Amino acid sequence: MSETNANFEIKKRSSLLWIVLVVAVLLIAGGVFYYVKSQRSGVVTFGDTLKVHYEPAEAGEEHILKFISEHIAPDYGIKIEAVGLQDDILGNTAVAEGEFAGSIYEHQWYLKQLVEAHGLELTAVLPVFQWSFGIYSLKHNSIKELPDGALIAIPVDIANQGQALWLLAREGLIEINPQVEPRIAKIRDISSNPHNFKFKELDFLTLPRILDSVDASIGYIGNFDAGKIPRERGIFFPPVPKTFASQLVIGTKYLDDPQIKKLIAVFKDKRLDEYLRTTDDPLVQGVYTAVSQN
Repeated sequence: MSETNANFEIKKRSSLLWIVLVVAVLLIAGGVFYYVKSQRSGVVTFGDTLKVHYEPAEAGEEHILKFISEHIAPDYGIKIEAVGLQDDILGNTAVAEGEFAGSIYEHQWYLKQLVEAHGLELTAVLPVFQWSFGIYSLKHNSIKELPDGALIAIPVDIANQGQALWLLAREGLIEINPQVEPRIAKIRDISSNPHNFKFKELDFLTLPRILDSVDASIGYIGNFDAGKIPRERGIFFPPVPKTFASQLVIGTKYLDDPQIKKLIAVFKDKRLDEYLRTTDDPLVQGVYTAVSQN
């Protein structure tokens, strides 16, 4: 009798062991299948900490994200981690693929240029701030003093070059072919150059460093601040147009994600505009402004 019970117990345990093993195998297989499927479909699940990309050469952008993370994001149940990659293509690719939740370092014209060149699925959802932009010179004290034949340094990339040329055109110093979108115009699109200005194309981070070898240089105030060029050497600071405002950029396929919707709500919060208008942070004040109405 006791031997029969023992055999029965052994068989019972053996059966239970097999059931447990089968269930475990099925669970593992199911997990692997879900993982592979999610990887193939590009599905990303965002947690409570969302990475937002900024231009690492722009320290003020990091400070803006820090303010948002500390004073706004907690009210929406998320945290923001500022991340900076110097490579714009890698940064935008990371946003498009959901590695980063969004970015704040590009205006719509620069974004358009990169999307068209690399086929990335990105959407600009709302303006965040505006970069102050101007003309600097160590040789002249006003824009009207620029002589005929002046050598002017401008950004080499299409979008920021367009902004520089558009600035000169708005002041009547040059004319741009009316058949060309002026905000992405290139040097070849100048239709009238009555002062015979000559242009030197450079990466916008380099513009402050060559100021002593040109008549003027056009670019972002933040870059000249970083290059230790006093703002007093700025000879023209025009009103910043909304069309060149930085955009919160999101991977298009993640626009309906609940966490991404929270992120968008954070950047819509009015406290951001108030901060930009009132901050005394030297890396932000006068370098970034609240989005204008024009």
